[in-house]
Amino acid sequence: MKYEHLYVVIEHEGGKPIPVSLEMLGEARRLMDGYNSKYGASELVVAVVLGNNVRKLCDQLVHYGADAVIYADSPELEYSRNAVDTPVLFQIATNRDLVLKFAPKSTGFVKPRYMFFAADNIGRQLSSTVVGYLDSGLASDINKLAISDLEIKHEHKTKGQAMVYERTLEMYRPDFSGFLWTTILCLDNRNPAIAKEFHPQACSIIPGVFAPIERDATRKGVIVDYAPTFDPESLKVKILSRKIVKSSVDFDSKKAVVSFGRGIKGSPEENIRMVAELAKELDAEVGVSLPISKKPFPVSENVSSTYMTPDRVVGTSGRKVTPLLYIAAGISGTMHHLAGMKESGFVLAINPDEDAPIKGECDMFVKGRMEDVVPALIEELRRLRPALEAKR
Repeated sequence: MKYEHLYVVIEHEGGKPIPVSLEMLGEARRLMDGYNSKYGASELVVAVVLGNNVRKLCDQLVHYGADAVIYADSPELEYSRNAVDTPVLFQIATNRDLVLKFAPKSTGFVKPRYMFFAADNIGRQLSSTVVGYLDSGLASDINKLAISDLEIKHEHKTKGQAMVYERTLEMYRPDFSGFLWTTILCLDNRNPAIAKEFHPQACSIIPGVFAPIERDATRKGVIVDYAPTFDPESLKVKILSRKIVKSSVDFDSKKAVVSFGRGIKGSPEENIRMVAELAKELDAEVGVSLPISKKPFPVSENVSSTYMTPDRVVGTSGRKVTPLLYIAAGISGTMHHLAGMKESGFVLAINPDEDAPIKGECDMFVKGRMEDVVPALIEELRRLRPALEAKR
């Protein structure tokens, strides 16, 4: 076949794959196991790694689901540079000789059938340029996947005729409202007037939405070394030093998170300060829904720069949190947000709309305005504090 296998582009840091890389491998493993069973095929999950001294990573990737690993090792690949990484990944994705080393029957190979990237700062840019080199289509920020045979009738793609597209990767993401799913397909043009094939079917995947598979140290795979060639022009930009800047928002070590959304609109500044006060009483971190990071309401610069920031976003466009206690004040509960907090231990939602979607995802729902409920919570916490401290 011209198009075979699922390639997963791996990101790593400090000698270890970052979490989303293992999450993508896990989902790739589940998808291709189902694919091979359904279609009587033997296509593989192929991890692709670029870096310097990365051979030691390859065995880990096999243990986490890869059938094969292609790695390019060079000092020029130590740090990610899009102008350098893009052509190397293109070389790997179109190299038939590499494929024959782990799949000898793939004699007609031209390009991968599917391709995964991480939807992070590196992967979002890299996915667009690599898939551009491969002359195919890309779906961004995906958080649900399936492989199906679909009957499609399209004015341009099929010239109005109903046609079956086999082995199609269905790529889902919430739409911009956050309440409905959008399905994205990468389909060939079968209209003779504009005939064209689009592969790989590719997407970038939101971190935290898929679970890695359990590590299996007995899993065997084929590891293939690739010696890349570099365009001297792309090497003119050098990275002399690199420092990872960690977020000042500490969700991971806190046992509680208090988040707010557009429900602050009645009195934005006062309500934000009130939420921050509740968080202080609980020794909690403050989170926000995605629209808040766009600064939709006028507040003082200090409050805006402290709380209305992308670092505080909980959801598919931000961080996934799993505290023991999660309080959602004035948050309606779009799919974007729910995906980032639904694994919390106990969820308390405060909202005047009893039909808000978050009601179905919380352990306790308080129908009311945050201006009324949050002060009552603060007052009760302060009343109980002396008794609690006496028991310590």
